[in-house]
Amino acid sequence: MSEQLRSKQNNRRLGLVPGIILGILLGMGTVWLIRPKQAAMAASGETGQKMYQCPMHPQIIQEHFGGCPICGMDLVIMEGNQSLMSPGPEGLVTVQIDTQRQQLIGLRTAIAEESSLGGEIHSPARVVTAENRLYQVTVKTSGYVEKLYADFVGKPVKKGELLLELYSPEFLTAQREYSVAVSAQKAASDPARWNELVQAAKRRLEYLDAPPTLIKTLEEGQEPVRRLQVFAPESGVITARNVIQGGFTGSSDVVLEIADISVVWVLADLYKQDVAQVKVGSSATLEIPALGSRNKLKGRVVFMDPTVDPKTRTLKARLEFANPSGLLRPEMLGEVVFEMEDRPVLTIPIDAVLDSGHRKIVFVDVTMGHFEPREIETGRSGGGRIEVLDGLEKGEAVVTRAAFLVDSESRLQAALAELSRKLAEKHEGGED
Repeated sequence: MSEQLRSKQNNRRLGLVPGIILGILLGMGTVWLIRPKQAAMAASGETGQKMYQCPMHPQIIQEHFGGCPICGMDLVIMEGNQSLMSPGPEGLVTVQIDTQRQQLIGLRTAIAEESSLGGEIHSPARVVTAENRLYQVTVKTSGYVEKLYADFVGKPVKKGELLLELYSPEFLTAQREYSVAVSAQKAASDPARWNELVQAAKRRLEYLDAPPTLIKTLEEGQEPVRRLQVFAPESGVITARNVIQGGFTGSSDVVLEIADISVVWVLADLYKQDVAQVKVGSSATLEIPALGSRNKLKGRVVFMDPTVDPKTRTLKARLEFANPSGLLRPEMLGEVVFEMEDRPVLTIPIDAVLDSGHRKIVFVDVTMGHFEPREIETGRSGGGRIEVLDGLEKGEAVVTRAAFLVDSESRLQAALAELSRKLAEKHEGGED
C-alpha cells in the first residue's frame, strides 16, 4: 500500500510541472504586453526584426504588417529607441526622420547665420490727451451763472474767448469798495494817505480775477458791472461742463475743463524683448486704421515709463504727435511702428520658430536625420527673419518647412516614452 501511495504522489508532482511551466510562460507574455514599446524596441535592437505600430493608437504593436484592430489604419514601421536616448525641453524628444519621409512631408532646413537686421517693431497704441495741456476753469467767488457761452462738451474755444458771466454779490461789493477808495483819494488833500487802502481794494479785485480793463474803467469813474466775465485760459475743446445756465457755483469750484489737442500723446505698449531697442528721442510712425492707410503721422518718444504694467506685463512708451488739424482724437486705437537701425546679429527664418506663448522652440538638424528640439530666446524681427539671442550657434541648421509635423512627432515619441517608463515602474513595483 505504501508503494502505491508513493506512486500516486509522484504522478501528482509530475502533473504540476506542465502547469508551472505554463504559468511562467504566461507571466513572461504578460510582461511583454505590459511593456509593448520596450519589448518591441528590444526585439528590434537585438534581433534586427522590424516592429509595426499604429499611428493613432501607439499601444498597438505587432511583428508583421497589417491593420490596426481599433481604427483600421495601416501599421507603420517603428523608428527604434532614439527618441528615448535624447530628451529635449519638457514634453519633447529628439526624433529621427529618414530621407524618404523628409521628402514626403516637404521638410526644409535653413542655416543660422549673421545678417544685418533692421526691421520694425510694431506696438499697439492709444491716443490720449497730453496731461500738460489740460486746463481747469475756476472762479474765486460764489455766485450764479447768468450767461453760459461754453454750453456743451466738445465745443472748441480760443484763448481769451468769453466762457460765462457770473453774478456775485461779493464781486459787486469789491468793485464798489475800490470805486469809493479811488474817489476818496482823488478828493483828498493828501492823496498819499489813501494809497494803502486803494491798493488793498485793487488787490482784492485782482484776486477775484477781475479783468484789467474793468479795473481801469473803475479808476476812471465808471459804475461797477453786474457780472464777472470768465475767459478761456487757453485754446482747446471743452471736455467737462459742471455748471448750467442759472446754476450756482461755489468759490474755487471747477466749472469747466479745457483740453488743448493741437498736440497729443500716444501710449505704445512695448514687450520686454523690444524695450532695449526703443529710447527717448526715437522716431516712429503712427497708423490709425480709422483714418485710412494714407494718414501716417510722424512722432517721437518723449518718455519711457519706469515701471512695467502688472496686468499686461508691458512697458509704456509715450510719444508726442503734432495735431494742428485735430485729426487725432483721444482714445483712438492704432499701431506705432518703430524703425530700427541695421546691425549684424544671428538670425534664422521666422518660420522656424514654434512660439507657444510661453516658450520658443526650434528643431535643429544634428546629424543623420536626427532633429533635436531646442528652446531659444529671440529678439527683434524683420524681413522674414528673427534675431536669436540664446540657444543656437552660428552654422547650425534648423527646420523651417514642416516644423509643425516634426513637433507633433516629437511630442508623440515623448508621450510614448513617458508611458513606457510609467508602465515599467508599475510592473517593477508589482514584481517587488
